Amino acid sequence: MNRREWIRLQSLLAAGVFLPDVLKAMNPVEMRSSDFGKDFIWGTATASYQIEGAWKADGKGESIWDRFTHSKPGKIKTRENGDVAVDFYNRYESDLDLMQQMGLQHFRFSISWPRLLPEGSGKINQKGIDFYNRLIDACLKRNITPWVTLYHWDMPQLLEDKGGWVNRDVIGWFDEYSMLCAKSFGDRVKNWMIFNEPTSFLVGGYLVGMHAPGKVSPTAFFKGSHHVNLCQGSSGRILKSEVKNGFIGTTLNCMTVDPATDRSFDRGAAARMDAIANRLYMEPLLGMGYPEDTLPALWRMENYMKPEDEKNIVHNFDFIGLQNYSRMVAKHLGVVPFVRAINVPAKELGHEITEMDWEVYPEGIYQVLKRYHQDYRLKNIIITENGAAFPDQWTPDGIHDEQRTKYIQDYLSQVLKAKQEGVPVNGYFVWSFLDNFEWAEGFRPRFGIVGVDIKTQERRIKDSGKWFSEFIRKP
Repeated sequence: MNRREWIRLQSLLAAGVFLPDVLKAMNPVEMRSSDFGKDFIWGTATASYQIEGAWKADGKGESIWDRFTHSKPGKIKTRENGDVAVDFYNRYESDLDLMQQMGLQHFRFSISWPRLLPEGSGKINQKGIDFYNRLIDACLKRNITPWVTLYHWDMPQLLEDKGGWVNRDVIGWFDEYSMLCAKSFGDRVKNWMIFNEPTSFLVGGYLVGMHAPGKVSPTAFFKGSHHVNLCQGSSGRILKSEVKNGFIGTTLNCMTVDPATDRSFDRGAAARMDAIANRLYMEPLLGMGYPEDTLPALWRMENYMKPEDEKNIVHNFDFIGLQNYSRMVAKHLGVVPFVRAINVPAKELGHEITEMDWEVYPEGIYQVLKRYHQDYRLKNIIITENGAAFPDQWTPDGIHDEQRTKYIQDYLSQVLKAKQEGVPVNGYFVWSFLDNFEWAEGFRPRFGIVGVDIKTQERRIKDSGKWFSEFIRKP
């Protein structure tokens, strides 16, 4: 029994799980890809700023992450940036060859808004359009189905200079960008996602300032959240009307939020934290309004709402992409504005943690799938991101990453459990295909199932990638 298994055994016993159930959890029946159904979607995911590089090539405009990493290098733990990243812009053909070799038939990537519209609106950069046309055609040539995310955090800097998500004009800007993408690529791309994790880019970028554009403003966070919700509905309608036979969704990060203790203060803290982590961008989309019942601070949304806003946010997406990595454990702390809560550090919870200092908690993905199904009756759920950063062992005979392989296996077993209990989860995209620039963490945390030597740009399939490749190929 290795250390990870020993920690898991202790945690199960400490949680009061009966010994027979513990033994079953520790020694599960072998899982097969066919258990998920013949139409289940297996893929891998990436994001433009994290992999493309070519930050000012061929007419691309400056993004908020270009500005953030260049003007505030101290915000990045390793003082690195995505100027070159893993050079996907120049190496996409060979990377797709590798993907094809691994049997990966679905590829989620995002489009860089400033690569198409350097100023955010108005003048189109044809070379940017040409790049994504080449990428899409290269995918299709290899029988790889493209899944495109419109916005994975790299807003044009010139729009941020005008207020970015805080400026209500962003609705028109994002509509223009959405229409351009639909008309340029919708003849070949049928699977679309509007946003990647609004909670992450709005909390990180506008509330706590750890991500681009680095602002710390509760007003900007709440106002920006309302505008993002409006853009989500409006863009969804544009893509649905412009893309024939389109399969249109959006992605939300989600997690179980548990109270640190059973005290009423901690339960209240968990409920308030849950309102931001799981409800703020889901419930308005479904016509349920903002969750003021548990987070009273959301009353201020009324200051930014206009007639018809509540109606215009609503959109019936074909699917919702859920992204889960860990859980939160909330503890009451009255001095924290609005939520009056803090997240207990994962290292204090007694479980294994990743290089991101996130708790390994496979049961959490099962819990959120069950909850989103029961509370929102979603018709189609796809896990659009799940993965982990662990240290890799580079040796002459390969890249060994036993912890990542076990992580993916454990989380997949919980996805399967939810599916077998009736949750309509119909796809899984592992994060990430390649090691990449991990935002404020720089290149240190490695999420890829394909390793990248950042200095030489050499690619090597990790043991986790070999396992995943064999798993999805073998029924």
